Amino acid sequence: MLKRIFSYILPVNILKKSSTLSKSLEVTWANGELVLDSANTNYSYGSLQRILRKGLKSIGYDKIIEMEHILVLGVAGGSVIKTLANEIKFEGKITGVEIDSSIIALANEYFQLNQVPNLEIVIDDAFEFVLKTKEKYDLIVIDIFQDTTMPNFLFEEFFINRIGFLLKENAFILFNTMCLKENDNIRNEQYVSTFTEKGFGVRKIPRVEQHNELIIIEKTKNPN
Repeated sequence: MLKRIFSYILPVNILKKSSTLSKSLEVTWANGELVLDSANTNYSYGSLQRILRKGLKSIGYDKIIEMEHILVLGVAGGSVIKTLANEIKFEGKITGVEIDSSIIALANEYFQLNQVPNLEIVIDDAFEFVLKTKEKYDLIVIDIFQDTTMPNFLFEEFFINRIGFLLKENAFILFNTMCLKENDNIRNEQYVSTFTEKGFGVRKIPRVEQHNELIIIEKTKNPN
């Protein structure tokens, strides 16, 4: 309790470790709440939860609560899953895909992610999972980072086509991106153009935090 109170003045780190996939994972009390960070950015809760909550609100909580199956690519500490379960009261199925089992262990120990009853966690590479899954989804949340780096495959047309195919009609993609330099802005514009040319509805929520831009894609009934 003292650490939590003191965290309103200065962040209080309570765990720092590495895994085979992550050079640095830190659990910290910050402004009265536990957050999960990498070396250079917030991985879960804190600012990241605010970012993705804004995207979910833009889609509409009333729409989300009626959905049947949500896919989360990149779980980390599970903040977006907690928003879905605890704030939106979503009772459909949530499938979370995370490549790093060490992060899930932290999420279960410090953030009680394993207490979400409608959640299935799959330890797998997101690209591989998307290739293999036979399901269709009402919402796909993409929140994949290696510290501040986003894997290139997320922006390749093959992956774009595949996640578009995995959407049901009138379903959504919520994509959290990081823009640190001008090339990242150009990359996002090309990504938006690719979906737009395929007949999807696309809108952006720029600079939710200093470097984050959310992209929301909606699959209409008859995309190209």
